[in-house]
Amino acid sequence: MLNSICQKKLFREVCCARLIAFAAMICFATPVFAASFTATLDRDTVNVGESVTLSLNFEGGSPRAVPTLPAIPNLRVSNPSQSSQVSIINGAVSSTISYTFQLTPIQPGDYTIPALKAEVAGQTLASQPLKLKATRDNTPPVNEAAAENKLAFMRIVLPKKEMFVGEVMTMELQLFLSSAVQNVSDLQEPQIPAGGLNVGKALIPKEAQRDVRIGNTIFRLVPITVPLTAVKNGKVTVGPVDFSMTLQLPSNSRGRSPIEQFLGSQAELRRVTVSTTNETLTVLDLPKQNVPASFNGAVGNYSLNVTATPTNVTVGDPITVKIQIAGRGPLESLALPEQSSWSNFKTYPPTSKLETTDPFGLQGTKTFEQVVVPQTPDISALPPISFSFFNPDERRYHTLSNAPVPLVVKPGGTIVLPSFAAPQSENAPPAQDIVHIKQRLGATTQLGTPLIARGWFLATQTIPVLAFLGLVAWRRQNDNLANNPRLRRQRHVAQTVRQGLQELKYFAAENFSEEFFATTFRLLQEQLGERLDVPASAITEAVIEEQLRPRGVSEQLLVSLRELFQACNQARYAPGHAHGKFESLISKLETTLAELQKLKLK
Repeated sequence: MLNSICQKKLFREVCCARLIAFAAMICFATPVFAASFTATLDRDTVNVGESVTLSLNFEGGSPRAVPTLPAIPNLRVSNPSQSSQVSIINGAVSSTISYTFQLTPIQPGDYTIPALKAEVAGQTLASQPLKLKATRDNTPPVNEAAAENKLAFMRIVLPKKEMFVGEVMTMELQLFLSSAVQNVSDLQEPQIPAGGLNVGKALIPKEAQRDVRIGNTIFRLVPITVPLTAVKNGKVTVGPVDFSMTLQLPSNSRGRSPIEQFLGSQAELRRVTVSTTNETLTVLDLPKQNVPASFNGAVGNYSLNVTATPTNVTVGDPITVKIQIAGRGPLESLALPEQSSWSNFKTYPPTSKLETTDPFGLQGTKTFEQVVVPQTPDISALPPISFSFFNPDERRYHTLSNAPVPLVVKPGGTIVLPSFAAPQSENAPPAQDIVHIKQRLGATTQLGTPLIARGWFLATQTIPVLAFLGLVAWRRQNDNLANNPRLRRQRHVAQTVRQGLQELKYFAAENFSEEFFATTFRLLQEQLGERLDVPASAITEAVIEEQLRPRGVSEQLLVSLRELFQACNQARYAPGHAHGKFESLISKLETTLAELQKLKLK
């Protein structure tokens, strides 16, 4: 018993000693940081009507008075809120006191928050001046009364109200989430009705999310970007857009037993669907005036760079011309126009490579490599390459061309091989001028059938002739193919279809639903684009009624196409097809593509 009492007394003494040491460490610890005062903005660019946060941070002491902001025209300033933080690192104590203001510009322009002064620990400290830029995005402001008490709502934001056929524009769906929402899950692909537009895949850039103030409520703004490609002129209605998701909210524990609260979920899940209003967009045809001769449908803003190697050649030698087109627009559908100034060159079909720098493939560089062969030594330069495009921002055509590339073309000819005579020996006997007649003929043999009379010899003489004729036919076929871009595309699409059907059988065997229907949709686009002589990216289900039915296509073929498009759309927005359906779709697709290849459109 005595031993137990001694142990308890010793334990109490040790604890008291540790508490005294800890209190002394706090009392006598010196701050690592001297007093400082900084002012920061959470971002320096904001739309009119949105709020930014101005933070005044004090380290090493508390200000004698909170700095007040001077009146700045067209800039609303809220009352400050205070927060503090104390940290102890290796015995060093540091404290930070922050005051935050909400700044809301009501007019576009550049605003300057001047340097602010405050007295901290007997020192007068000043912050650095800050710059804030307010812009107007031509989007109507959110109705504060309608947004209040809502968990989520969404609106459509179009960067402009007019676009041209062939132009690509990025639309933004702005999703606003209340601060009460802890998390979002089960996001579905938004349904975007837009007749006359080709709607691309939606993308949610995480780095663009931000907090905005609407009235007295803070919302999390989640922008959803969607590329739109105009394929038909006229008035287009975009929306309404429906977007479904599951919201995670704080759990409401009222009316629940302690055991239920302990075992139950700490959050409430609520399934919601938000909808937008309609937006109207006008799609214009490209101007008919001042169309350059080298224009082949390119829409966007581009630059051109051309190089050629080698530049010192002989007639008949190949020259590789590299053409780089960089900029913003539908790069995948870009094609080189025919170059009429290359009449003295033999040209071959170009190859292309695409390198993009954005998720939608609208910004980057497309590189073409084309082989040309000079046909005459009179050529002194590779003529300039012309490329024309329509700039929708400037509403006019541009033609780009490079400077002529100097060439040295030497004439071709036969190579004379040097002759080497056998060395003469110094002691060799002199050659005899008269040779004696042979006295004895020797043994004689009977001569066989001459080669000219043998059948196998005559047959072998036809081989070079047949090879030459085959070479001439091959050369003529290549010439016809090079001068007929429609035929080139027809053969390329036929090869693409054959390869795609093989891929579909593999996807069906592996039950890869998403890849199966994406490949099916691509094959329909390629085949219909080749038949209608339009870019494959411009093909949608709308061509059935707009292009094929007016041209007298059979109703049976139209029904098959509509069923295939609907199957692709259903797989995109409502996945879950059974494996057995893949085989029937492959059979229907093969039959439909074969009928399209035989189709002669009026």
